[in-house]
Amino acid sequence: MTAYADYKPLTFHDAARRFAEGQDDPRAYLEGCLATIAAREPVVKALTAINEGGARAAADASAARWKAGRPLSSIDGMPVAIKDLLETKDMPTEMGCVAMKGNFPKRDNAAVWALRQAGAVILAKTVTAELGGAHPGPTTNPFDPARTPGGSSSGSAAAVGARMVPAAIGTQVGGSIIRPAAYCGNVALKPTQGGINRGERLATSMSTHGPHAGDLEDMWRTAIEIAKRCGGDRGGPGLVGPDSLPAAARPNRLVVLETEGWADADPAASAALGAVLRQLEKAGVGLVRRADHPLVEALEKAIANGRAVCGGITSWENRWYQRGILDNAPDGMSERARATLARAEAMTPDDYRGHLLARDQAQLVHAAIAPLADAAITLACPGPAPLWAGDVPGQPLAPRPTGDFVFNAPSSMLFAPAITLPLISVGGMPVGVQLMGQPHEDARLAGLARWTLETVDRVDA
Repeated sequence: MTAYADYKPLTFHDAARRFAEGQDDPRAYLEGCLATIAAREPVVKALTAINEGGARAAADASAARWKAGRPLSSIDGMPVAIKDLLETKDMPTEMGCVAMKGNFPKRDNAAVWALRQAGAVILAKTVTAELGGAHPGPTTNPFDPARTPGGSSSGSAAAVGARMVPAAIGTQVGGSIIRPAAYCGNVALKPTQGGINRGERLATSMSTHGPHAGDLEDMWRTAIEIAKRCGGDRGGPGLVGPDSLPAAARPNRLVVLETEGWADADPAASAALGAVLRQLEKAGVGLVRRADHPLVEALEKAIANGRAVCGGITSWENRWYQRGILDNAPDGMSERARATLARAEAMTPDDYRGHLLARDQAQLVHAAIAPLADAAITLACPGPAPLWAGDVPGQPLAPRPTGDFVFNAPSSMLFAPAITLPLISVGGMPVGVQLMGQPHEDARLAGLARWTLETVDRVDA
């Protein structure tokens, strides 16, 4: 286990430069990843399947392309892990659910197909919380095995945090990319809703694919190379932008959002965010808070019930396929998942419509604040990853064993792009800071994130 204070993420773009110069090759890079997996996986438990033979063959093919000067893309040869909600033709897709054990559709999700077309090496599947929900898998936090890595993209975040792979694909409907990334020291992009083609994962209106990575350059290149090949969801323009990370751009003003999570945030994390904000002000960035402008106050009020809105919409939209799973395998879902399904089945269509109306109204207010600032900033999680030793028999189930998504619900319900940045540590554990932009301004947000990481020193509390 590496102490977070000494942590240096695994990156790929610098290795790709060595490939082009003949000083390194993708097979050697892959072998380094496999060695790290062998050393760390017994404790971190981030992976559900590894295709070593297929990965080695793909890495050798990539090495030949680099040697010939004809790589398919800037991520040709990059080992990538895939959240086990997304189909892969060469590994099972079991979704962290007993009822799905042995599910092996032998086809690729659109994003996985695009990664292969770009020359990426699809190395492994990563643990997801059951069906992408709240019931944890076995994965531990790479910086403290007594703590959760977050969820539901637990394995994706932990695999990157443990330096097993330079990038992994996660998904988010509430906070499942941004929160685990924040707990595991990643950078991560939750794109504009529909920015990356979800393929078969279209059941819910807020589900979004996005990359975890060791640094912003690998994060951006992974996302854009996928979008260049498979586009976005049907009816949408998809993610657009340059092939490499956009140039650093200093924000003129940022909206500081409290969200409904502010009252319950770890005091040390809140104080550390304050220190980050003071650095931004010193660098010339104006900050606009809820007391400074009525539109910011209106947005805070519009997202003040974000957890319930996201939870209600997603539960209603998932109930049909989850009922089918449970009917087919009555013992195949956890008690926690069955309780979630029961709450969803108690909803009425009017309940769902009410949540949709709240989401629509919040999106209108968010659009109205666009002239005020370049983006919004807040915590990416309430504090360091919670300790988690499992449910206690005979006692009520923990409500949020993978952590609270309260700071992530706004970007999900607003369909807005969000990037988490590892700018804070509390008690030696990573805590993320989140930037959130307007829909379809992902590239602009990436430039703001780059400037922020280059300008702001990490705050250790």
